[in-house]
Amino acid sequence: MTRPHAAPATPEADTTGGPATPGDGATPALTPPAALRRRLDDRLGGAARAWLDQALDEAAAHPGAHGPVSVWELRLAEAGRRCGPAHADTARVLILHAAHADADALSRVYFQGTADERRAVLHALPHLVPDDPAALPLVEDALRANDTRLVAAALGPYAARHLDAHAWRHAVLKCLFTGVGLDHVADLDRRARGDGELARMLGDYAAERTAAGRPVPEDLHRVLALTGSAPATSPHGTDDPHGKES
Repeated sequence: MTRPHAAPATPEADTTGGPATPGDGATPALTPPAALRRRLDDRLGGAARAWLDQALDEAAAHPGAHGPVSVWELRLAEAGRRCGPAHADTARVLILHAAHADADALSRVYFQGTADERRAVLHALPHLVPDDPAALPLVEDALRANDTRLVAAALGPYAARHLDAHAWRHAVLKCLFTGVGLDHVADLDRRARGDGELARMLGDYAAERTAAGRPVPEDLHRVLALTGSAPATSPHGTDDPHGKES
């Protein structure tokens, strides 16, 4: 898969360091598109609902790429203004789903889009390419971001299925380091269960925080318990969630 040139990820609202949950009460990555549509129909006003109906019809009628920019990609850019920032994630996921966007189309939208469009692509991955690892570079890119909403969106069911153990452990540490709640990490219980290396990393991180007189996140104790390890401290560790495993 060829990556388009990455455009600056400009948010339509305050996304960097802001709340990691979507504003309409749904988690787009975990909710079937039909349920997302019903939920959005209940929340949008008449004009916004009419715009969404038209955008979805256009996407279904003209899937894939048509010229330099497809019509449904233009609608993605309008979603925040038309549906409101609180509902834009869900509207964009529905448009991507109606357009049957594949891994190449998702990559193009992600790397050329705003932070909000990138977040919608991440939410759409389990609906559109659940078994295709070709979109994994999008998750990896988001996990390098400073935008906590991108980090949270990256750790949905697609990441739970495709991230290898090393990358997944460091994603968990990044959540703890940046304050992203571990409720956003899909399949946390299964992947953390019995993971001794994750337990070691968590213990090292807790020890560093304690030695520096800094609080240990509550979520750390929760995930440490999932690994089957008792809370522990270690004299060896790093405060950097991107440090190498030994």
